[in-house]
Amino acid sequence: MVHFTRSCAGPNGGRRLALALAVAATFARVANAEPVIVAAATRVAFPVTVEALGTTRANEAVEIRAQMSERVTAIRFEEGQHVEPGDVLVELDATRARANVAAARAALVESEAQLQRAARLRDAQSLAHAEYETRLASRDSARAALEVAQTTLADAAVRAPFEGRVGLRRVSIGSLVTPETIITTLDDTDPIKLDFDVPEVELSQLAPGYPITARSAAWPDREFSGEIASVDTRVDPVSRTVTTRGLLPNTEGLLRPGMFMTVMLRREDVQAIVVPEEAIVPDQSRQFVLVVDGDGLVSRREVRTGRRRPSLVEVLAGLEPGERVVVEGTQRARPGETVEVIGEVNVDEVAIDGGEP
Repeated sequence: MVHFTRSCAGPNGGRRLALALAVAATFARVANAEPVIVAAATRVAFPVTVEALGTTRANEAVEIRAQMSERVTAIRFEEGQHVEPGDVLVELDATRARANVAAARAALVESEAQLQRAARLRDAQSLAHAEYETRLASRDSARAALEVAQTTLADAAVRAPFEGRVGLRRVSIGSLVTPETIITTLDDTDPIKLDFDVPEVELSQLAPGYPITARSAAWPDREFSGEIASVDTRVDPVSRTVTTRGLLPNTEGLLRPGMFMTVMLRREDVQAIVVPEEAIVPDQSRQFVLVVDGDGLVSRREVRTGRRRPSLVEVLAGLEPGERVVVEGTQRARPGETVEVIGEVNVDEVAIDGGEP
């Protein structure tokens, strides 16, 4: 100190003395700096992986019922048969329906004949216009009655509304069926729907077209690939999940409605800012990191973290790419003090060595 006092004598001695003391203090801090290892926050590929449990549903499903009450006269399908739209599945007794068509057609012929006579009389001014309008209405009514009778006759043949596979037969020839009677079921299972619930925190990662894979205990060695078809417009307020619907090709017919499946959604096109998980310093419910600047000065900063994978943590807010954080030495480093950086971890290598999330 005597040396500093003597060398700083003169008009500017006080200023030189302060500068010398500051330099000495800096050297002292550096000499006592704690050694740490740091890593730079890095933006890397960070695929999103969501696992869920789902249930399969038919793409289209219907219970086959008759539109009229009548006896079954013929069954035109086999259980489990693949049918096309319009194929006849069951024929009902159409005797009464055909008789009604014949009666309606005869009534229409009679109404048209009366309308023609009324038209001639009207032209000859021998018939009031109101009477002609009455005959015209009668003809239209008879025509509508014929259409109803023909529709009823067509309902005597129960047809498949779409392409699919029929289920078990529940009626026999001679059975009296009504509109409440289930004759069989019809399911279109190619593709098959897969409904699964995803936590609302993953909602931003869901969109139609994203690929999914699914597995079933019935086929443990098979993996079924498909894509998201739609996402429900509402979040369940109790479970805080949103129902997501995927479509899986099912040309082999291995999957059936009602099966339980495990689902995995994986998005490769996701980038995220990450740091090694050792850099995160928890404090109650909050997360912090120790940031080291270019001069080795440490500052404590709160961050908001997201997804995790082996060795890495996603940082949603609080850090910018390139900023260095303490990875080893977080217990020794103190905010406001200087540390000695003795090594740096390459986050890109950690991302590769960490394996699959």
